[in-house]
Amino acid sequence: MKERHYEDYTLGESRKTTGRTITEADIVLHGGQTGDLYPHHFDAEWCATQSFGQRIAHGTLIFSVAVGMTAAEINPRAMSYGYDRLRFIKPVFIGDTITSHIEIVDKHDHKRPSHGIVNERLTVNNQHGEVVLVCDHLLLVERKGFEA
Repeated sequence: MKERHYEDYTLGESRKTTGRTITEADIVLHGGQTGDLYPHHFDAEWCATQSFGQRIAHGTLIFSVAVGMTAAEINPRAMSYGYDRLRFIKPVFIGDTITSHIEIVDKHDHKRPSHGIVNERLTVNNQHGEVVLVCDHLLLVERKGFEA
């Protein structure tokens, strides 16, 4: 665990994950867990008649996997405050490999003087380098001098 306070985050710092290939099993499991059994994800014949031409992964699946891929860095001084501006830019297909890129794009005060908000921009790319998802992850981070 790497302890970092609000003051330790620098605008522009970034990190990138290794790849993760999305499988048919991922889609089936996610669909079963969420109840999202729409034909976009499960009906290959119907999808062949649509503009994307094949089954697509759930946007919420890609979001969940992409966020999970970034969780290798655990900071006990921070917790997720939420996500803003989530967009599904391009479809992800079975067999696509995604990577997550995090960049610190903003920092600002929080109403609690003991904490600040760090905005991590999450950009997810497929194996072709195309952006498939983007959102802002807001971290509530403890300031120095307020340790419990």
